[in-house]
Amino acid sequence: MPLTYILDEHLRGMLWQAIQQHNASSAFPIDVVQVGDPPDLPLESSDPDILLWAEREGRVVVTRDYSTMLGHLTAHLRAGHHCEGLYIIRSKATIPQIVDYLAAAAYAGDPAVLLDGYEYIP
Repeated sequence: MPLTYILDEHLRGMLWQAIQQHNASSAFPIDVVQVGDPPDLPLESSDPDILLWAEREGRVVVTRDYSTMLGHLTAHLRAGHHCEGLYIIRSKATIPQIVDYLAAAAYAGDPAVLLDGYEYIP
């Protein structure tokens, strides 16, 4: 079963559009939603709320927010929660690199490796 993702709010826009273009022309679509789309995860949701939502929905969080998200992930796990994983996008990554990585990881990645952890991409 492919990985599914939730994009942090600050990734709305060009990355979302690039994923939609990928999905329109690929046999391997990326299953992704973004903060602000699900009614129970509105814009301006806090990082802890995003992690709780992602846990409940079984989605990997994709973010560029390395400064605070790692601390929130640590607190989330210490509270007895779990996480399908957290992908932190490197600052110099291009949108095509990110889309390619997410697509490849969705279908060829091992979910057990990312469980309750994080990885910098690409």
